[in-house]
Amino acid sequence: MMPLPQSGAGATEAHARLLVESYRKWTGKALLPLVQSESVKEQLFEASIVILSHGTEADPILNYGNRRGLELWDMEWERFTSTPSRLTAEPMEREERDRFFEAVTANGYVDNYTGIRISSSGRRFYIVNATVWNLVDDAGAYHGQAATFSEYQYL
Repeated sequence: MMPLPQSGAGATEAHARLLVESYRKWTGKALLPLVQSESVKEQLFEASIVILSHGTEADPILNYGNRRGLELWDMEWERFTSTPSRLTAEPMEREERDRFFEAVTANGYVDNYTGIRISSSGRRFYIVNATVWNLVDDAGAYHGQAATFSEYQYL
């Protein structure tokens, strides 16, 4: 059994705010109901939904996963945040995943995405109704993409 990830792991408050603010920019909705007096990074990390993101590298690397995401992919923070995001999908699913991320880049976000993913231990699961969005700061600089979902089914 995987050890529980540490609370907040290596996330920063700034990245957590970027996730929340970019989500609101594209969807017009709150990612989570947040308590203003508490750390955004802690609230995202402990959320009941899966939240993850990747950066802007040529082969984008995962740079954030909350506790639910780390548990679903069977990884600790250090391994998760050094994994190319394409490796979260099986090889046969990667071409579809790439086309999907191109649509997100062009449109800002996409709702109701479903697809098959695979954990580090080889367990396959189907994500249902995910929202994927571009991470863009107040100056309009692109910082990668993020995803959230609450529904998944093991295959």
